Parts: sequence; C-alpha cells; structure tokens
Amino acid sequence: MMNNMNMRIQDVLHQLPRPVRYGGWIALVLLAAYALAVVAGLVRPEEKVNALWLVVAASCVHVLAFRFYGRFLARKVLELNDDRSTPAHTMTDGVNFVPTSRWVLLGHHFAAIAGAGPLLGPVLAAQYGFVPGFLWLLVGAVIAGAVQDFVILVFSMRRKGCSLVELAYASSGPVTGMAATLAVLFVVTIAMAGLGLAVVNALDHNPWGTFTLAMTIPIALLMGGLGRISPGATAPITVMGVVLLMFAIVGGRMVANSPWATWFEFDRASLVWMLAGYGFVAAVLPIWLLLIPRDYLSSTMKVAVIALLAVGVVVIHPTMEMPRVTQFIAGGGPIIKGPVFPFLFITIACGAISGFHSLVASGTTSKLIDQESHATLGYGAMLMESFVGVIALIAASILHPGDYFAINTWLSRLELEQLGFPVVDIDRLCRLVEQDCTNRVGGGVSLAIGMASIFAGLPGFKEIPGLMAYWYQFALLFEALFILTTIDAGTRVARYLIQELGGRVYRPFGEFGSISAAVVASLLVVCAWGSLLSTGSVSNLWPMFGVANQLLGTLALCVGTTILIQMGKARYIWVTLVPMLFVAVITLSACVELIGQFLGEGRWVNVVLVLSIGLLVVVVLLDAGITWIRWLNGSRPPDDPPAAGGHRGTSLPGRCC
Repeated sequence: MMNNMNMRIQDVLHQLPRPVRYGGWIALVLLAAYALAVVAGLVRPEEKVNALWLVVAASCVHVLAFRFYGRFLARKVLELNDDRSTPAHTMTDGVNFVPTSRWVLLGHHFAAIAGAGPLLGPVLAAQYGFVPGFLWLLVGAVIAGAVQDFVILVFSMRRKGCSLVELAYASSGPVTGMAATLAVLFVVTIAMAGLGLAVVNALDHNPWGTFTLAMTIPIALLMGGLGRISPGATAPITVMGVVLLMFAIVGGRMVANSPWATWFEFDRASLVWMLAGYGFVAAVLPIWLLLIPRDYLSSTMKVAVIALLAVGVVVIHPTMEMPRVTQFIAGGGPIIKGPVFPFLFITIACGAISGFHSLVASGTTSKLIDQESHATLGYGAMLMESFVGVIALIAASILHPGDYFAINTWLSRLELEQLGFPVVDIDRLCRLVEQDCTNRVGGGVSLAIGMASIFAGLPGFKEIPGLMAYWYQFALLFEALFILTTIDAGTRVARYLIQELGGRVYRPFGEFGSISAAVVASLLVVCAWGSLLSTGSVSNLWPMFGVANQLLGTLALCVGTTILIQMGKARYIWVTLVPMLFVAVITLSACVELIGQFLGEGRWVNVVLVLSIGLLVVVVLLDAGITWIRWLNGSRPPDDPPAAGGHRGTSLPGRCC
C-alpha cells in the first residue's frame, strides 16, 4: 500500500512543470550556499556567527546529498532492486535474520553507529576553530562516510549478511582478510581506551555522576530480566527504565550532599580499573541481560536528547564564541598537538567517516533488511550522525574560548591569557553545575556544560534556580551511556576476535559458548585497553583511536572498490576510490606525525601500535592495487556472487560469500 501511494505521488509530481518540480530544490541549494557563506565568513565576516546558521547549512546539505547523491548511488552504482530477496527472507531464523520495518531498522542502525565519537571528536577539534571541523563533518559524511556505510551494507546484504572480515577474505584474498581482522582488533582496543578517557575524567571526584551512572547497571539488569519474563511488555518496561533514570539523577544530588558521598567518590586510577571490570563483566554475561537493555535505554535517550538540543539551538540561537579559525591550525595546540592536517581528520574520527560503522552495517543491519530499497538507510543514518557532530561542535563553541580551554587542558589561567584566550565565565559555570569543571580534559565535561547551557536557556527553564546542575549531570549521563554502550559491545566484539584467532591454534578456545574461553579472552581485552587508558592522555589516545578507525575506513572502502570491479562497475569506482585514497593519505600522514611525537615522549608501546597501523594500510593498498591493475588490464576478476537468495522464493546453499 505504501509503495502504491509513493508511486501515485511520483506520478503527480512528474506531471508538474519542471520549474515548479525543481523550484524547491533550487531554493534549498541557494539557502545552503548562503548559510555556508555566513558560516565561512564570506558574508558579514566582522560579525560573530549565530549557531542557527550551522544548523540551517547542515540540514540543507544533508537533505540535498540524500536526495541526489544517495539516489545516484542507489540507482546507478548499486542498482537496488526489490525483486531480489534479502538474507532476512532467504535465511530467516527469528534470531539473527529477521525482516524488519524500515523505520525500526533505521533506529537500530543509527543507535548502533552513533556512539560517543561524533560527540567528543568535534568538541576536541574545536581548538582549531569551528569552521574546519564543520566543513569536514559535512563534506566527509557526504562523499566518504555515508558512501562507505551504504556500499558495505549493500554488498554484505547481497552475500548472505557477510561480516566485513569475511567480505575482505572473499573479495580481496587472505592478505587483506588478515589485515581486516587485525584492523578490527586495533580499532576496538584503542577505541575502548580513547572513549573511556572521557568517562574517567568526567567522574573523577564526582560522586553525583558516579552514583547516577552506577545505578544504570541495576536498572539495565532489571529491564533485561523483566523483558525476558514478559517479552511483549516493551513499552511499560521502557517507561519504567526512563523514570528510574530520572530518579537516579535526582537521587545523585542527595547522595553527593550526604555522608554516603565518600562511597562514590573515586580518583582517576580507581575509575580506570572499575571501568575495565565493568567491561569484563559485560562481555561475559549473556547478551540479553545487560548489553541489549542498556543499548535500548541509551538509544531512547540518544534520539530524544539530540532532537531537544536541535530545538534548543533553533529556539535560543546562541552565538558561536569560538573563532572561525584559531592559531592552532599550524600545530602546537594545547589539546591536540599536531596541525589541522592531518589531525583534524583523525580527531573527528566519527561524524565524517568511521570504519567502525562498516562492522555494524555488515554485522547486524544487513541481516535485517526487508527490501533492497531500504538499504538507503545506510546513507541516511550517516548523515544523521554528521548532524549529531554538528550539534556537539555548536555546544562546545558557544563557550568562551578561554573557558573552553580551561576545561579541556591543564593550563593555568595565566598561561591561557598569554595564549590570547583569557578565562571569562568559568567560575560562574562551576557554581551553576556545582562541580569544579577546570582541567577536565577529554571533551566530555565541556560538551556537558554546553548542552546544559542550551537546555537551561529554553523558555520556561531560565527562571528555575539550581536547574543547570541537573542538566549538567543529565548531559554527563547521556554521554556516559553512549560510551558504556560502545564499551559493552566493543569489548564483546574484541573477545570474539580473540577467540576466533585462538581457535585456529586450539579449537576449543574458539567456542563462543565456552565460559573459560570467554573469561580468558575478555581478561586479555580489558587488560589491553585498561593499560592504555591508565597511562594515556587525550593528546595521545584520541589520535591513536582516530588513525585506527580511519585504517578500518580505508579497508572498508578498499573492499567496496574491489567488489565494484567484480560487478563490472569499474566506471563508478571513483565513488569509493577517491575517498579511500584521501583517508589513506590522512592515516599515513597521521601515523608519521604520531610516531615522531611518541618517540619524543618515550611511549614505545604507542609507537609500535601506530607503526603497525601504518604498515597495515600500506599492505592493504599494495595488495589491492596489484589486484585491481591485473583485473583492469584484462585478467578477468572472479565472478561476482549473486545476491543472497536470487529472486524471491529461492535460496543459495553454501557459505556466506
């Protein structure tokens, strides 16, 4: 019925005169161009930018990109066809392969890909000014990140829901396949350390926040248990979880002002290993008991909070206090030491392009798509994440630069004034949120203060005393749920990889149902990222996460290019080849810079990790390049496997690829 309605609407639109039909799109292009000109300073350069212009520009660009470039990819490059069956139909099992509503699946996919990266990366990148990060969020998402997510989703869907690693083995051979395995392991391990840093710094001597976050564990366990007992009671269980979260936030203030506060006040070192212990337990427990209910709870908050933030920016339209560009574009910044190229592109490791998304696209989403045409959600969800990054950038940039740097660095007020960024409002902000916010590096605290400022500025909230403190803790909880969701899933994924690799040597170790193997593998994983977290800082951990993530992005785009050649679509390989080469250059340049930085600091473990990432990029590019040249010069590539299931009602035997 919905398809028939869409066809009737399209018929009516096609009957309209062309100027009328395209008038709206032309107006949208002009509005986007004007908004971008205002943001970049081409129009009224002497005035500070209103944050509303960033929202307008991002919204217009994303809508235009989805309508035109996304449609081009769907129709010309990938040739989506609803006559083909998807694995959700041909391999349906009610557990992993399930035909799912387009909008429900969009919610799952967006919740899975939009972790803490698009929140923290843009906040840290604000040290370069807001324009470089804003432009990369838009351009990178449209031509790189969304393309990667879309093509990997489709290629996995047409190969019985293959994972990225399996796609790499099947399309490019054992060299690229093994590189994919190692790349995933690197990304997950370093990501846990990089993202955990924000949680540890935000909760350092913060009993209110620690209590509130700790309470989410029994809440999630309760939701998981009730969901197991009453599978159909999703709505009341969700309402219960949200209400309990609100009570936890309110109760946190009471705990912080009581003798019990000492039970929840920990230093950084203690928090590191408590977080690692949580990751270990989450990786070993049954997935339905903690991981799934926490993901569901966090995704509900995620969508609601981002929507409220966007409304808040539109309603109060704050001014961007951060300059368009700062002197740190040449390097020497107090947060990220390197220059804007390549460090901006690895600092914003998510929101523009993220290799981690290819794991989600090929891991779960490809197994749930009802019709091929629904795969466009892969392109759209990445644009949604880009918008999240823009909102995070705004939240950080509405703070006065001196206050922003006072929160995100260890510099004194005198040192900040000598840099040209005097502290303006930090004392008042600390009083309002009832916490000492200075020297809370990692991006999480400055983002929370920016978010709280937007929420508290909404009509009806300005006059309520003490509300800013609740908004601040709510924002910290929001960020921490994002991060813990990633730590939950990431530690489990790394555990699976360790077991798979170990299973090649000792077969019983590869059995996922083995409790002893799960315990050993989980311990190895949490000890690895816990050690990195305990000895690292934002200036070295976050760039390492960025290069590892972009390595995986390079690999995913490389696999996409290979499969396009196999499909006989060599004339369209530029859609994946161009962003692949750019991301590869970024990754290799950043590796060279970071190796020099870590050698100077004597961080030998970091040197080995970054050098390994650089070598993996070179190996992947050389292996793929030799294969492509051979195929394009006449050596026939292997036949592209048919789509999973062929036409509706048929199925294909054998392995996924």
